[in-house]
Amino acid sequence: MAADQRSKADTLALRQRLISSSCRLFFPEDPVKIVRAQGQYMYDEQGAEYIDCINNVAHVGHCHPLVVRAAHEQNQVLNTNSRYLHDNIVDYAQRLSETLPEPLCVFYFLNSGSEANDLALRLARHYTGHQDVVVLDHAYHGHLSSLIDISPYKFRNLDGQKEWVHVAPLPDTYRGPYREDHPNPAVAYANEVKRVVSSAQEKGRKIAAFFAESLPSVGGQIIPPAGYFSQVAEHIHKAGGVFVADEIQVGFGRVGKHFWAFQLQGKDFVPDIVTMGKSIGNGHPVACVATTQPVARAFEATGVEYFNTFGGSPVSCAVGLAVLNVLEKEQLQAHATSVGSFLMELLRQQKIKHPIVGDVRGVGLFIGVDLIKDEATRTPATEEAAYLVSRLKENYVLLSTDGPGRNILKFKPPMCFSLDNARQVVAKLDAILTDMEEKVQSCETLRLQL
Repeated sequence: MAADQRSKADTLALRQRLISSSCRLFFPEDPVKIVRAQGQYMYDEQGAEYIDCINNVAHVGHCHPLVVRAAHEQNQVLNTNSRYLHDNIVDYAQRLSETLPEPLCVFYFLNSGSEANDLALRLARHYTGHQDVVVLDHAYHGHLSSLIDISPYKFRNLDGQKEWVHVAPLPDTYRGPYREDHPNPAVAYANEVKRVVSSAQEKGRKIAAFFAESLPSVGGQIIPPAGYFSQVAEHIHKAGGVFVADEIQVGFGRVGKHFWAFQLQGKDFVPDIVTMGKSIGNGHPVACVATTQPVARAFEATGVEYFNTFGGSPVSCAVGLAVLNVLEKEQLQAHATSVGSFLMELLRQQKIKHPIVGDVRGVGLFIGVDLIKDEATRTPATEEAAYLVSRLKENYVLLSTDGPGRNILKFKPPMCFSLDNARQVVAKLDAILTDMEEKVQSCETLRLQL
C-alpha cells in the first residue's frame, strides 16, 4: 500500500511494531499524522491545517521554496565530502563569521547539534588540558553518550552524575533561589557557579568548560539575567576553562534584538566556543561549531584530523547559505521582534485574566508561559498544562510543554509566524482556559452541595 493511501490507524500500528517506543510521538494518546507543511502551517492526512508553534527547526518556514531550490540545484551538480576544494563551504563560513564577534573565526561543519556539542567538548579539553565540565541544572545538550553525561535532564534518569560533571543552579528568576525581587540576580547566580568551581577544585578537579544554552529551553524557557554570562566567564576563565554557548535552539535571529542569543548578555561578552544546529538548515541536517584561533590551534596540534563525512558538503552549505539569505531578504529577525513583542503582550493579558498563568517570559519568538496551581507556592500545574496542550491540538494549534515540571508552554514557532497567528492562538488559549476555570468552579459548587 502506498504511504499516502495508508490510514492513520495503519501507520500507527506499523510504527508501534517497527519503531522503538523510546522514540516518542507528540500527543501519544491521539497522534497527529502530518503529511505536508508550508510556512508556519502543518497539514494532516485529512487536509486539516494546524498552526505550528513548536517547530524551531523549520526556522524560516516549512519547505521554504528558496531553501528547497538551493538544495535541489546543488544536488543536481555535486554533493560530496569536504575533502575536495569547493566554494560553498568557504562562502558559508565567511557569511557566518560576519554575524559573530571577530574572535570567533574558525568553523567546523557537522550534521547535528549533538555532534556540535560533542566536538565542543573535545575542543575544550584539548585546549585546557582539563577534563571537568560545569553545567546548569535541568540542562540538555544532546543524545550522544558524552552529552548525556553533561545533561542533568537525562543523566538523572540513567546512570547518575559523573564525578567530572558539576551542576550549578539554573539562573531562573521565577522559580530559582534568587528571584525577581533580588537586587542583583546575575551576580548571585554567577557566584553559585564560582562556589561549584571552588568545590570541584578542592577535590583536585580541573575545569575544562562551562556549557550553557544561551537561553535554557528544556529547563523551562529561561531568560538568564543580563550580565550573568560575563560574570560566569570570569570565574570559569580563572579556573582555566572555556565558555561554551549552545545556540542550537535559539540562534539565527530568533531572539529578534540580536542574531545570537548570547548577545543579549551585552556586547562585551564573547564565548570561547559557539555551537549551532536545528534552525541552521531549516530541516536539513546541518550543524556548526565556531571558535577562536587559540582553541582551534590547540586541537590542530594533536595531529589528529577532524573529518565528518557529510558535514560541510556542498548541499549542506548551499542550504545554510539559503537560510541566511531568506533571513535577510524577509527581515525575519526584525519580524521576530515585532511579532514576539505582540505575542508577549497578548499572553501578559492572559496572566491578568487567568490565575493559572504565573509568569510570561521570553524574547523575540522564544517565549515561555509558566502555569501554576498556586500563586504563593508557584507549584507547577503539570496536569493542567498537558490538558491545555491536548485541547489546543483539538483546536488546530500545535504547542508543547517543557521545564522540570512539564508545566511551561513553550512558543518557538517558525520565524514567519504572524501577528494574525498570535491573535488566533491566544484567542484559543483564552477560550480553553476560561472553559477550564468554569469546569473547576462547577466541580467546587457540586462538592459544596454534596
